[in-house]
Amino acid sequence: MPNPVLWSLDPRGVARLILNRPEVNNAYNGAMIEGLHQAMDALAHEANLRAVVIAGNGRHFQAGADLNWLNSVRTGSPEENEHASRRTAEAVDRLNRLPVPTIALVQGFCVGGGTGLIAACDVVIATEDAKFAISEVRWGLTAAIIIPQLADAIGARQLRRYALTAERFSAEEARRIGLVHEVVPAAELEAAGERIVDALLANGPEAMAETKSLALEYAFGKIDADVMAALTISHARKRQSDEAREGLASFAEKRAANWSTVSKG
Repeated sequence: MPNPVLWSLDPRGVARLILNRPEVNNAYNGAMIEGLHQAMDALAHEANLRAVVIAGNGRHFQAGADLNWLNSVRTGSPEENEHASRRTAEAVDRLNRLPVPTIALVQGFCVGGGTGLIAACDVVIATEDAKFAISEVRWGLTAAIIIPQLADAIGARQLRRYALTAERFSAEEARRIGLVHEVVPAAELEAAGERIVDALLANGPEAMAETKSLALEYAFGKIDADVMAALTISHARKRQSDEAREGLASFAEKRAANWSTVSKG
């Protein structure tokens, strides 16, 4: 199987981290989560690392969780289920705390956990046709482990709307609420990312690291070990609930869930 996360480092010290499951729209599974950890482990040993650019291979940046993986985790033991939530939460938290600037380049769908990934990045640029959704509740799940990053990115008010409705929203709306910083034509996405990289490389690395650390220290969604543990348990337990079982089944079977009373008229 191809590596689900690719990374490289150029002579400037700019790393490129690629989500690499295009055959399933870069839906994340355990292998992708571990791939993110492995990439960050490797980058931690690069003394000249100056910035990280994150992108998705194929048509979509990241289309949420892989349904087959979710169901295998959901039907596993409570310990295995909680481990999956913990490793996912830790990956997003590590990305959030990287001591170098991070830039996400988003095309196509950015759904569920994908919104948490970009909320954990310092700069987000999206194509004009990109689509977003914090969709967990649609399937009887919660976005517990990415709520802190999303709260920092878009604020509690917007989070309460989009995490409760699970509605899809445009790149322009993502920019308006703060999830995305800039919206560009698809043909200009890479150039826009390079423009941000150039701006970052002109700045003092230690000054940027300290600035980022201070921003996180005073963030609304501050996460310590106790918060991380509570969010992990909440996330894992909801995945093994009856509601999640029905929600994921409805998704797989392309039907309305048994709680849905949406009018067809």
